[in-house]
Amino acid sequence: MSDNALTVDQIDISSREFWGRPWAERDAAFATLRRERPIAFFEEPVIEAIPPGPGYWAITRHADIIEISRNPEVFSSAAGAVSILDLPQEMSEFFGSFISMDDPRHAHLRKIVSGTFTPRMLDKILADVERVAIDIVAGVAGKGEIDLVTEVASPFPLLVICDMMGIPESQQQMVLEQSNIILSGADPEFIPEGTDPVAAFLGAGALLEGLLNELAADRRAEPTDDLLSALVNTDVDGERLTQQELASFFILLAVAGNETTRTATSHGVAHLGANPDQRAIWMADVDGVTPTAVEEIVRFASPVVWMRRTLTRDHVLSDHQFHEGDKVLLFYGSANRDDAVFADPDRFDVRRDPNPHVGFGGPGPHFCLGAHLARRELGLIFREMFRQLPDLELAGPPDQLHSSFINGIKHLPVRFTPTT
Repeated sequence: MSDNALTVDQIDISSREFWGRPWAERDAAFATLRRERPIAFFEEPVIEAIPPGPGYWAITRHADIIEISRNPEVFSSAAGAVSILDLPQEMSEFFGSFISMDDPRHAHLRKIVSGTFTPRMLDKILADVERVAIDIVAGVAGKGEIDLVTEVASPFPLLVICDMMGIPESQQQMVLEQSNIILSGADPEFIPEGTDPVAAFLGAGALLEGLLNELAADRRAEPTDDLLSALVNTDVDGERLTQQELASFFILLAVAGNETTRTATSHGVAHLGANPDQRAIWMADVDGVTPTAVEEIVRFASPVVWMRRTLTRDHVLSDHQFHEGDKVLLFYGSANRDDAVFADPDRFDVRRDPNPHVGFGGPGPHFCLGAHLARRELGLIFREMFRQLPDLELAGPPDQLHSSFINGIKHLPVRFTPTT
């Protein structure tokens, strides 16, 4: 055990200090929890001006997260999936969209959204992803040294989403800035010290909602061929998304769709830099290795650290007695390093197969709607980096986001031979 290793009684995953620890120390702490206290109780984080809640149970083993994900009737999302705190239902749904709903309402809204992804729309989106990947990497290829996060990993999924939704270029920086605030975990780079984080989150949501309302009105008057026009004007079983549902889904797409791909891309570059043998294996057979390499990046990155569920009734899981109203947090990154499921789980292996990670959530109704798009994005952006920046290497350590919710990298310096 290293000098910095925490005993099980020293681990406090509700503290900001814990999420400021290096990744290796955090991973070691979760390994300790899996081994000694796999269903562990924690007090809720202290947030100024908000009364503390009753606490929550941390679920850290893969098998338990799979079981909970398959049982939404008992482990509900409706009380809020993206906040430990008990927020008003309207606020919870506003920031979580159908992530913070149960069936049948969840299934109904998801069906409406899924119905807009026609084969023609999907073909256009996937073609746009390839074009954006090529252009983003070409745009930095002459520089020789860049911040991979700000110049590749961050703008890439943002441009894809903006193309999908028809967001004008003049508004794209605003969308990025407000997304950063919502998923910052109050990191001081995005929410300065002394700023009320709840007010900052609400303000960011209001700005994104205002943009959506303006664009939706334009699409109703003059439909185009983008996803927003389809969402605004398409009926499924005689129903359309309400204005509030549209705004909520837009925030989900702009925030989650941007941040998760950015995080996975950043971690992927960092881990390839730290494991040059794995980079060589992938570059030697890009098409053949990409499917397994993308899954391994998602497993290692685990971009969304946790989602919450709330007990609808008393229930026993793994000999633990839960009670109605109990909160549980599903720690996906911990599950993705569970040695009961993954051989040598701390080894980055681009050919790992099978790889039953839960980086897109567990099985069940809340499995990530955008998983197919995310896989496509990751495969294409790494293909282009290998093709256009073949000698890319790390020029410094990654700068870790201090957030309990997103396993982010804020900055990642890299260098390569510039092209003329």
